[in-house]
Amino acid sequence: MELKFILESILFSAQKPLNAKELRDLLAAAAEHGDAAKPFKKTKEASITAALEELQKDHETAQRSYRLACVAGSWQFASQPEYAPWIIALVGLKARPSRLSQPALETLAIIAYRQPITRAEIEQVRGVAVDGVMQTLVERGLVEQVGRAEVVGRPMTYGTTGMFLEYFGLRALEDLPAADELRRIPVTKPESLLTADPDLATAPPEQLALTEVKSADAKPPAAPEAPPNSDEAK
Repeated sequence: MELKFILESILFSAQKPLNAKELRDLLAAAAEHGDAAKPFKKTKEASITAALEELQKDHETAQRSYRLACVAGSWQFASQPEYAPWIIALVGLKARPSRLSQPALETLAIIAYRQPITRAEIEQVRGVAVDGVMQTLVERGLVEQVGRAEVVGRPMTYGTTGMFLEYFGLRALEDLPAADELRRIPVTKPESLLTADPDLATAPPEQLALTEVKSADAKPPAAPEAPPNSDEAK
């Protein structure tokens, strides 16, 4: 009995995606339900992942109506997109959240490739304020706070979530398209931050007080000379 077919039977019957650790625990628990399962009791996660990848290639070669997919580190069977009309007729169309706007996608891309990153750094790359967009991404569960930056004010840093991987159907962040050009954009960490709120790292210009600095020995500008008296000019 091959490991990949055992895993196939588990995933075929599972009601949710399963990761390598969960599958390893299932293999260990199965040893109590039959002698045939005992040889697989101590199967390592690396062996499970290798067997799943082999099984994934088998299904791709067979060109079935379904495929074995790994999303956010968990494995599941999924139907091929081209069979959507018939499946929708069977189970109905599941309501999905509205699509992300272009500003939200741009901001999300910056976070995905540069995480952990502060709001100020995101704004430096995009060139515009991102307060509203960040709120949307956090509410949608695509972005979360992951720590604080080691700079003055210690602003929050942000990164993507497991929901982000599921939303885009990614196995891991390493599966993101190459973005060497995006990574080459320089981001300079400021020595000090102008901020009205340490968690925001930046503040709207109208909230920042500008202080005019004058030199102690600066001389006031000379008064303009009065025009010559008309009587003297004659």
